[in-house]
Amino acid sequence: MDPQLVEVTQIFARFKAALLRNDFVTCNNLLSQLKVLLTRYSSLPPTFQQTPTSVEELQIAREIYEHAVVLSVKTEDQDAFERDFFQLKPFYTDTCGLIPPSPQEYPILGLNLLRLLVQNRIAEFHTELELLPPNALENPCIKHAVELEQSFMEGAYNSVLIARQTVPHETYVYFMDLLAKTVREEIAGCSEKAYESLSVADAKKILMFSSDEELSTYIEEKAKESQPCKEIPSLQLINQTLSYARELERIV
Repeated sequence: MDPQLVEVTQIFARFKAALLRNDFVTCNNLLSQLKVLLTRYSSLPPTFQQTPTSVEELQIAREIYEHAVVLSVKTEDQDAFERDFFQLKPFYTDTCGLIPPSPQEYPILGLNLLRLLVQNRIAEFHTELELLPPNALENPCIKHAVELEQSFMEGAYNSVLIARQTVPHETYVYFMDLLAKTVREEIAGCSEKAYESLSVADAKKILMFSSDEELSTYIEEKAKESQPCKEIPSLQLINQTLSYARELERIV
């Protein structure tokens, strides 16, 4: 095997071991080294030059970027996710016939759809969906994201919260938790306008919490978040009013 490829393989093995034990500092350091080493290979996108070891180089590079996406989810870094996903995407779209398909392709493509849904980038969600082959909709990971988007657009919020319990891949939990938070905020906002009061049991049922403690924690967090928001607009309004008053005095 090519000595450079041996070096990449060894560092990648250390990276995977660190990822398994959630040693994210080591992971980020090793990933930086791997990305630098990958720049040496002309067989990788966008050139795709044929070399004696191009197949091995393409396969290990694809796997490195797949693990980089997983790392970004584990570290809850959405910017890193987007960056690593777009580095990975050409390995899915432009290597047909060069290397075998990756078993992680649909889980990661579905994960990206979920990310776009969480970020409310619906137009991009549908653009990415249209780029997939028709049979992709039969894959559980893609189907999960599509059904979530439909439920979210229809306002079927309970279906979204229930879907959190049936994620098709463990990496989906982070984005599902973010989506569940958004949905609960929508439900809470509607409930505030629809009901004068709610019992703990009813609130727990509507918001789909399994315990009084979860509901209590949620209420406390919302109270902390909402308090500053009520004060800032008032201060802005006072400052604007004083500014208008000064301008009127100047005109008069």
